[in-house]
Amino acid sequence: MTSGAGAPTRAEIMVFAACREVRDGDCVFVGVGLPNLAVQLALRLHAPRCHLIYESGVFGARPVRLPISIGDPCLVSGAAQVLPMAETFLYFLQGGRTDLGFLGAAQIDRYGNLNTTVVGPDYDHPRVRLPGAGGAPDIALNARRTVVIARQDRRKFVERLDFRTTVGWAEGGTSRRAMGAPGGGPARVITDLGVYGFDAGTREMTLESVHPGVTLEQVREATGWDLKVSSSLGATEAPDEAMLRLLREELDPDRIYLKG
Repeated sequence: MTSGAGAPTRAEIMVFAACREVRDGDCVFVGVGLPNLAVQLALRLHAPRCHLIYESGVFGARPVRLPISIGDPCLVSGAAQVLPMAETFLYFLQGGRTDLGFLGAAQIDRYGNLNTTVVGPDYDHPRVRLPGAGGAPDIALNARRTVVIARQDRRKFVERLDFRTTVGWAEGGTSRRAMGAPGGGPARVITDLGVYGFDAGTREMTLESVHPGVTLEQVREATGWDLKVSSSLGATEAPDEAMLRLLREELDPDRIYLKG
């Protein structure tokens, strides 16, 4: 696929929105999926000095191709440091050295709390048993900022989580601070419909922009609670032709992550 193949897809808009959250010099806990593309795009566009951290134990990764998992061998070649997973979490997360962490989830609530454990109210006999916590709780507790990337529908954006795997803003307000969580909490949620921030007082998720071609009504229908909307609601900025060329021809030509 070439950059002349049409308008950006929603997945490409999500990647570009996530890319804009990366600041030059950031230490970024990357994860897998669309965050891989977002940080690689940021490295090429505006953040050449950001440092990529993968929970498998790699710091300063500079993969020569798109990694397909946190254990992909391409992460090691050219990396600044390779160390045990436990030490990675100790030094970079619990040591307060992580600026930004990317997270995903099966469920998210209005305060950015996440579920990646079970779907269904009975923990012992759930409808679906998910992979579990992984490194997400440590990332969410300790990173200075976290960004959640998820497809949006009512099954994911729920009034009440079936299980709280990872804390966001807890019950809202000052409740996260009262828990003693050292990190900065969730800063953005990026979906295939729009981009969200969090109200500075209530810490409730607030819709800040909708993607091109998406209506506010569509977003409301895909949200399991009465959605808070910014008074300055705008349109999400889309990647231009040069950025699309990078995504489609260099970063993910096989559409491993951009499919659909």
